[in-house]
Amino acid sequence: MSTEIIFQVEESPEGGFEASGLGVPIFTEASTLEELHAMVRDAVECHFDPQERPKVIRLHFVRDEIIAA
Repeated sequence: MSTEIIFQVEESPEGGFEASGLGVPIFTEASTLEELHAMVRDAVECHFDPQERPKVIRLHFVRDEIIAA
């Protein structure tokens, strides 16, 4: 059993956020950061049995930034 699960979070082209679990087939999306926290917690609770559920959820934010050359 792992004590931590990591989600890669990206800004959605339509607005809001998309989160994908690393090493597990979990995906969720939300309009705000507060909603994202709730959605990720819910997704983890649904995916894992209570005795196998990670104790920590880490959100790794990935963001592209474009600048003029």
